Formats: sequence, C-alpha cells, structure tokens
Amino acid sequence: MGAAMLQRNPETVMLTARVKVWDVFVRLFHWSLVAAITVAALTGFLADAAWIRWHIAAGLAAAGLVLARIVWGFGGPTYARFADFVPRPAALFEHLSEGPRHRGHNPLGGAMVLAFMAAILVLAVTGLALLGGVLKTGPLASLVSFDTGHGFGEVHELLAFALLAMVALHVAGVLLESRRSRENLAASMLTGEKEARPGDHPSRPVAANAMAAAAVMALLAAILLAANASLASRPIPRMPVATLDPVYAEECGACHMAYHPSLLPAASWQALMAGLEDHFGENASLDEETAAEIESWLLANAAGTADTKPAHVLARTAEANPFTLTETPFWKHVHGDLPEALFASKPVGSASNCAACHRDAASGLFSPFAIDVPSPTRINKETQQ
Repeated sequence: MGAAMLQRNPETVMLTARVKVWDVFVRLFHWSLVAAITVAALTGFLADAAWIRWHIAAGLAAAGLVLARIVWGFGGPTYARFADFVPRPAALFEHLSEGPRHRGHNPLGGAMVLAFMAAILVLAVTGLALLGGVLKTGPLASLVSFDTGHGFGEVHELLAFALLAMVALHVAGVLLESRRSRENLAASMLTGEKEARPGDHPSRPVAANAMAAAAVMALLAAILLAANASLASRPIPRMPVATLDPVYAEECGACHMAYHPSLLPAASWQALMAGLEDHFGENASLDEETAAEIESWLLANAAGTADTKPAHVLARTAEANPFTLTETPFWKHVHGDLPEALFASKPVGSASNCAACHRDAASGLFSPFAIDVPSPTRINKETQQ
C-alpha cells in the first residue's frame, strides 16, 4: 500500500490510498512500444528508402517487445497478467454500462491491448515477407516469391494504417476514461500507482515469477535467432546471375555502365542488339560472332529468369522505348522528384548512370540498403567548380 491521502469535498472526507498497479516491466514495455511505433510510422510513411534500416529495426523491436509482454502476461504480477484483463463479452457490456472501476486494464482497454499485440505481430510477419519476397533479404527470402512478397506488402500497408487508427482510438479512450474516472491514466503509467477506491473490481493478488519469465524470454529469443540463422543460410531461388559475361562487360562497359541483363525482358534485349548500327545515335556495331555471343548470354539471363523487384518492375518498358530504363514508368515514378542538377552533377553525369547512386547496380538487385545519393551540398560545390 502507498501512503494514505485525504481527499475532501463539501460533504465528505474520504480516506484513500495509492497502490502499485503497473510494475516496472509493464511501464518500460508501454513507453518503449510507443517509441518503436512512432519511429516505424515516421520512417514508413514519411521517410525515403534511406531510412529503411530504422523502419526495420523499429518494427522488429516492437515485435520483440510484444513477445516479451506475452510471456510477462503469464508470469508477471497481478495487473500484468492476461487473467486479470482479457475481457469476456459480459465484462465488456458491464463496463459500458458504468460497471465497477478496474485498477488495471478495464475490459475495453484489455481488448485494445490484445488488438495491438495481434496487429504488431502480423505487421512483423508481413514486413519480413515483404523484405524476403521483394528485396530478397531477411529470413524469409528463400521462401517467398516476389509476387507473394508484394501481396504481403499490401497487407502490411493496410495493417499499418489500421494500427494508426487504433493508436488514435487508444489515445481518445485514455482521455475519456481519465475524465470519467477522475484519474490521470497516462501519469499512472509513468508512476505505476493508482488510487484504491471503494467498490473497485476485485483482482486476485498474484506474485510475479520473474526468473521463470526471464528464462522463457531468453529461450524464445534463442529459438528465433537460431531459426533466423538457419533460414538466412538457405539459397534464394531465381536470383540474378552473379557475374557479368566478360565479353559483354568489355564491349558494352567501354562506353557506359554494363547494365545487368535482368533489368530488361528478352524482347527488349533482342531489339537492342538488332539495332546496334544506331545505338542511341551512335554506331555500336559488333562482329557477328561477338554480337551473337553477347545476345545469347543476355537472353539467357534476362528479366524473366530473375525474381527480383527490378526484374519485375523494369520489365514493364515503355512501348516507344523498349530498352531505355529511364523511360520505364517505374523509373520515372521513383526518380521523378529528384532534381535535374543531381543527374547533371559530376558524381552522376547522367540519369542512365545507375552505379553513381546504387552501389549494387552491377548485381541487378538495386537494394535500398545500397543507395548512396550525392548530397545537395556536394552537388552544389561541384557544379560551381
């Protein structure tokens, strides 16, 4: 029991006491989850691809916190336990009809806690599927195709919006319940204390089993890490050819970067090789044997052979320019808001010089983890020189 306090009103004098409701773990979980969701939302909705590491880290942190909270829901003290706040339909109706005050989560709050946990875990799974299928990274890369990963990505985005709506409902609920019950619920999640009032809903006191809970959390973490290591070591199917053909690299790389064959469909490569006499305004003709060797290799490793994002999205070429990457709808969509000064700057040189900003351009992957766009300050300095 906390220190006794006197509360006065014009008619009565009532002796109340403050009691510990929220333990340290629950409070740390709550505010850490607030921080993780905030970072994930900001980096997911407002930031560009350069922030994807922060988004992934925040999402994984949120999922880890939820898993730990689930364990604590079975091994923590009274008000942390699911047995104290998992609502039954009757309890929900009772609460809505001005039922007794709950020191811990009331039935509506308990339902929201469960919904938050479920949404965050599903967001983590769909996010990992998106990473594995679309970006070919993470533990699910060997299991999820691009199309499946793209589908999970759409679910991930819808769930993210749903989670934001739940956050708004939660904040509104806290404000309304604080006013209705005449207590600052947000403050109680900082101090851990609430008033003990006559007529409060009874809760059976249960002591925390911190050692057992910590052991289960450690075991769960070990299992997840082992599973991640095992899955990450599996080969990823339909990855782009790892090494460029030396003849192709020498002949085409002499004038511009040698583009990975998985960036264009076979029909586009055929059209390009058939028109070498007028190759973007220049004669790039090759002897028949060399041209045939290069074309054969390009067709064998064209977009249809790879299951990467570039192989799928860049294959939708512009009809009038079937082998010009910078004319594809996807390229324009992604690069449309970049300044012309960037492409004209010395570090880049032209919009077709993918390797200037994509460190892995030669691999055909174009991962957001490998983007290094020259800063505006650097561009301005070199433009003025």
